[in-house]
Amino acid sequence: MTPDHVLPMPQGGPRTAPGRPAAGTLSVVIPCHNEEAVVAATHERLVRILPDTGMAFEIIYVDDGSRDGTLARLEAIAARDSRARVIELSRNFGQQAAMSAGLDAACGDAVVIIDADLQDPPEVIPEMVARWRDGVDVAFGQRRSREGETAFKLVTASLFHRFFASLMPYPVPIDTGDFKLLDRAVVDAVASLPEKRRYLRSLVPWAGFRQEAVFYDRHARLAGETKYSARRLLGLAFDAVVISSDKPLRLTWAGVAALALVGLVAGATAWTRSSADSSEISLASLVAVACLVATIPTAAIAVVGEYVVRAYREAQGRPTWVVRRTLNAPAAERAIDSARAA
Repeated sequence: MTPDHVLPMPQGGPRTAPGRPAAGTLSVVIPCHNEEAVVAATHERLVRILPDTGMAFEIIYVDDGSRDGTLARLEAIAARDSRARVIELSRNFGQQAAMSAGLDAACGDAVVIIDADLQDPPEVIPEMVARWRDGVDVAFGQRRSREGETAFKLVTASLFHRFFASLMPYPVPIDTGDFKLLDRAVVDAVASLPEKRRYLRSLVPWAGFRQEAVFYDRHARLAGETKYSARRLLGLAFDAVVISSDKPLRLTWAGVAALALVGLVAGATAWTRSSADSSEISLASLVAVACLVATIPTAAIAVVGEYVVRAYREAQGRPTWVVRRTLNAPAAERAIDSARAA
């Protein structure tokens, strides 16, 4: 009798590129933080869609310090489905850490990262797997549209993606999130990187390999609320830039030089006007110029300080996340070993 975790092969078997397993195993990594309202629907939809890939599969839920009933819902899912593995982190370490923890635990020949809120439709996963079978190493979801987003968020997100890509010394896809499929070789390459503070949207392109876009329409959240306020989004964007690029350091020097030139011109203008205007006007102009000239060097020092802080955190060598416990790990690993041996 065929175990329930080993899926039947499609008629005639799938076409695969050299080096791709005929069937193989797919791992799906889902970071969860306060997703009580949606995780049950997410799991139901995944187990309905994933058989279409023709692969055995495991679903790895990483609970990132949820304060609602998310963990209880995940425990119930793991209790009735041995293909679901639950990794409970000891506290909230952030989405990037949760995704990295899932990648580190994933055992599949290919690994998909997807959010729990179903904004990224699981129905796209079979197409990603098809691209992987054709030899693509990274099949990343690229959004054609974003349902339920404000015009402000759409514009700012688009501008940030393009600004971020311009800072990178290697190609970085735009209009993408964390929804992607990674070949085992890519997962191993990213997981082996030593840095503690991670931003996967830059680390995965850095690793290279063959990458292609899979276009899709992003949906509104099925339930619950977004975990990213404007302040958190701004912090993530700033952190992503500082972690991934050293260009801000170089830009500050260019800014200092440009402002120094502006200061010289403005100072000369103010001094010239002092001969015709009152001394009070001349003094006010000089004070304004002095404040303007002081702004950029101060900002430059702040940017340098951000890099120093991150270097200090890396030097501390603390782990990126701490696992409190794991549910269904032995069963999931036995299932994968059995599927690979079949």
